[in-house]
Amino acid sequence: MNDVSLWQAAGVLAAYLLGAIPFGLLLSRLISRRDPREHGSGNIGATNALRTGGKLVGALTLLADIGKGALAVELALAAGWTEFWVAAVAMAAFIGHIFPVYLGFRGGKGVATMFGVLIPWQPWVAAAAFAVWLLALRLSRYVSLSSILAGLVLPLAAWLLGGSLPMVVLCMALALLMIWRHADNIRRLLAGTEPTTVDDRKAREGGN
Repeated sequence: MNDVSLWQAAGVLAAYLLGAIPFGLLLSRLISRRDPREHGSGNIGATNALRTGGKLVGALTLLADIGKGALAVELALAAGWTEFWVAAVAMAAFIGHIFPVYLGFRGGKGVATMFGVLIPWQPWVAAAAFAVWLLALRLSRYVSLSSILAGLVLPLAAWLLGGSLPMVVLCMALALLMIWRHADNIRRLLAGTEPTTVDDRKAREGGN
């Protein structure tokens, strides 16, 4: 492995460590003095942070989870790395969020970070997925279903908008992992027991 690829491999590792920062947990403890893992869905993502810590915690968690993914990819783009390595950085940040080393590899479901890694590189793909998420939420009131549908549209949007092979493959991987993380939500949706609306603080499970 030459010096360049060593530097890029180190960047991928750094992206994972950045993505693994559990902002939902840190902000909840700092602002609301509550641990989101002990309330609601037990998830550290923005939806459960909102449910358990309030609007400020939820909003800050959302911005931080988007921001960490966007920062990792933006730095890779600024360094002029090839699309293969940019995709590797994006995937590393996303995996860091859902499997954070700091929390025993038990993290969030990745929706906000999924948008974050796409915004600097393919903003129109991110915009298409967000439009699907927003429309689905307005029609169904299920955050989980909206997130699943947004993930499903990613590869198609990347392909239709002329994304490169690394981008399309990245979107496929992001969608598969994010949907897999929503497996419990899918079972509850099929059973008719999934809670609706992000402000349902009595929800037993769900969220991102």
